[in-house]
Amino acid sequence: MKKLNELYPSAGFDIPINSIKINSKEVTNGDLFVCTMGVTADRHDFIDDAIKNGAAAILVSKDINNKSVPVIKVDNTNKEFPFLCQKFYDYPDHSLKMIGVTGTDGKTSVSTIIQTLIGSDLCGYIGTNGRNCAGFSGDNPNTTPDADKLYAYLSEFVKFNCKYAVMEASSEAFFRGRLQSVMYDLSVYTNITSEHLNIHGSFENYVECKLQLFKQTKKEGFCVLNSDDELFERVKSSCNGKVLTYGMNGDNTLQIVNYRICPDRTFIDFKYCGEQFSVESPLLGDFNVYNLAAGLLSVLALGFKLEDVLDKVKNIKVDGRLHMLDIDAPYHVMIDYAHTPNGIAKLLNFVHTLDINRSIVVIGSAGERDYKKRHIMGKTVCDNASYAIFTYEDPRSEDPRDIIEMMISDIKDNYDNYEIVVDRREAIRKAINMAGDKDIVLILGKGNETYQKLKNETIFFNDVEEAYKAVEDRCIKESVNS
Repeated sequence: MKKLNELYPSAGFDIPINSIKINSKEVTNGDLFVCTMGVTADRHDFIDDAIKNGAAAILVSKDINNKSVPVIKVDNTNKEFPFLCQKFYDYPDHSLKMIGVTGTDGKTSVSTIIQTLIGSDLCGYIGTNGRNCAGFSGDNPNTTPDADKLYAYLSEFVKFNCKYAVMEASSEAFFRGRLQSVMYDLSVYTNITSEHLNIHGSFENYVECKLQLFKQTKKEGFCVLNSDDELFERVKSSCNGKVLTYGMNGDNTLQIVNYRICPDRTFIDFKYCGEQFSVESPLLGDFNVYNLAAGLLSVLALGFKLEDVLDKVKNIKVDGRLHMLDIDAPYHVMIDYAHTPNGIAKLLNFVHTLDINRSIVVIGSAGERDYKKRHIMGKTVCDNASYAIFTYEDPRSEDPRDIIEMMISDIKDNYDNYEIVVDRREAIRKAINMAGDKDIVLILGKGNETYQKLKNETIFFNDVEEAYKAVEDRCIKESVNS
C-alpha cells in the first residue's frame, strides 16, 4: 500500500492506495484506476463504474470534471502506467536479475529450462504456463501480463526471496507498451517466423517489436542468440548487451556438436569454452536441442557453473509440450501447444522419426487472432500429417466454421486427408476412436490450458482431460464388444 501523494507528490492527496487497476470490473475499495487507451476501448469511459466499485482515485489523460474522488491528469496514461506500477511495487525488477525470452516458437520451453536449471527457489517464471516460484503458483491472463499484474508478480518473487525472474516477452507486450519500464540483465532469442500479423499489420512491424527486447538489455547484460536463425544478423545489430551465440557452427559461444534423438530421450554433445561435454535430455525433437542450448548458455552467462546445472537437465519438464498420455493402448496420444506453421511442421517432422504408423492431428485456430496464418496452418498439417481433423479453438466472437473454412482454403480442392468436426470434444473422440495400432493422435494448439473462450463466455476445457476420457470410453466400448 502507498499514499497517493507518494506516487504523485504535486497532487497533494494523502489517500491510501491499495493497488492499481486498468480493468474497472477488477477495481475494489482503495484502488487507483488508470484510464489507459486500449485497442477497442477507452477506459475513460469506465470511470463511473470504477468509482462505483470503490476506486479511491482516477488517473486520466483527458479533461474529466465533477467526480467524487481525486482525478490526476498526466500527458499519456499508457506511457505512464508501467512506470507507475514499477514505483507502486517498489521497483521489484531492480531487486531481480531480469531474463526475457522472445521468439515465435520456444519461449515457454526456454523459460522453463532456465528456471529449472537455476532452481525455482531462486528463479520465478512468468509466461504461457502461468507464474510460479518455489513459494507459490498461479494463473496468468496473458503470455506477458499488463504492467499492474507484472509488477505484482515480480513483487511476489522478491517476497519469496527469488534472485532471478525469467519471463516470456511477447511481441504484443512490446506493441502494447507493457514492458517499456523493464531493463533486462539477459535476453534470449529463439527464432522468428510470421505470426500475430493481425496485431502488427506486417512482418516488418512484428520483427521490430521482437527486437525491442534486445534494445532494452543492459549494456553490461547479455543477449543470447540463435545463430542458425535466418534473422540472426538483424537481431544481433539491435543488441545493447554482449552477444553470445548458440548453434551448430564451431564459432558459437555454445556449439551444438551433434545429437541423437531416441524415443524417450535425446543425447547431445555441446562445446563451450573449448571443452566438450555430453548431456542426456528428456526433451525430444531437434527444436528442443536448440531450446536446451539457449537455456544452458543463459545460465552459464549468468555465472552458474556447468557442473552445477548439468545434473538438473534430467528434471526438465515443460507443461503442455510433447505431453504423451500414459495409456495402456496400442496407439499413442500426444498433447502439444504447437499453434504456428513453423512449430507444427517441426513437431510433425519429429513425430515421423518415431516408430509409428499414422499421425492423426486435431487442430483449430484461435478466434480474433492472426487470420493470415490460418490457410498456411491448414496446408502445413495436411502436408505433414497422415490425417487431420479441423475443429474450433477459442473462437471468441468469430464463427468457428468461418475459421475452419480459412484453414482449409488452400487444401479443400486438392487434399482428401482431412475432415471437419466443429465441436472440439467430438473431434478429440473421433481421432482417438479411429487410431489403429502404432498410430499417434496429436491434439494441438492448447497444451494444458484449462479453458475455451467462446462468444459470450469462457468455459472449462482441457485437452488432456478430454483425451483421457475418450481413451477410457473407447476401452469400455471395446471390452463390452469383445
